[in-house]
Amino acid sequence: MARLPKLVTNPTLDFAYSARFRMPHPTRVSFVGWVGSLGLLAILSLAGCRQDMHDQPRFKPLAESDFYADLRASRTPVEGTVARGQLHEDAYLYTGKMGNDFGDYMPFPVTEADLSRGQERFNIYCAPCHSRLGDGNGMIPQRGYRHPPTYHQDRLRKAPLGYFFDVMTNGFGAMPAYAEQIPEVKDRWRIAAYIRALQLSQNATQADAGGAQIPSPPKLLQEPGSGATPPVEVPETEGAEQK
Repeated sequence: MARLPKLVTNPTLDFAYSARFRMPHPTRVSFVGWVGSLGLLAILSLAGCRQDMHDQPRFKPLAESDFYADLRASRTPVEGTVARGQLHEDAYLYTGKMGNDFGDYMPFPVTEADLSRGQERFNIYCAPCHSRLGDGNGMIPQRGYRHPPTYHQDRLRKAPLGYFFDVMTNGFGAMPAYAEQIPEVKDRWRIAAYIRALQLSQNATQADAGGAQIPSPPKLLQEPGSGATPPVEVPETEGAEQK
């Protein structure tokens, strides 16, 4: 029978292999131990975390509670409590009234920027019903909704500014309140100021206009424009020649 060749081994190499791969290295042992300790600490920390803040004793809104004599969990706010952002110290600014009467002055100085802002807000929120002239012939009434009164009647020309602010804030008749659509209080006042300017523009005298022609002559247009494009005016020099 043939004899198998003898496997030659090197004691030195065997010892090095065993020392490197079979015997745990001190540095490796310390690293593994550190990671293991850290993991164990994390597990213990999570196990010790309680849900006391999640499950703390509390009252559900409007639930019954035997803690109070009236058995109500929801308590009445302390007298004089003011909600955040609701400290309306200037009563006239927020109501348009002095006592029970409407005031007829602006609660802040009105600038050209204020009137421009009022015109912008008016054209967005008011013109669909009141029209841009304020005559009550907006697109919504033209399609069947109740016609609002014109701003240019004597009753509304004499109405105080606070009246317009109050109607915008609380609504009147068929008109709903617009406090949510126009949440900025000063914007409602700016609209009221612009309504007054509209009234003056449609009922001004020649003296009010500084001697200018009343009504002002219509502008000459090269292109009348459409719903998608604005009208194109004739340049002033050409317009003067055509006159």
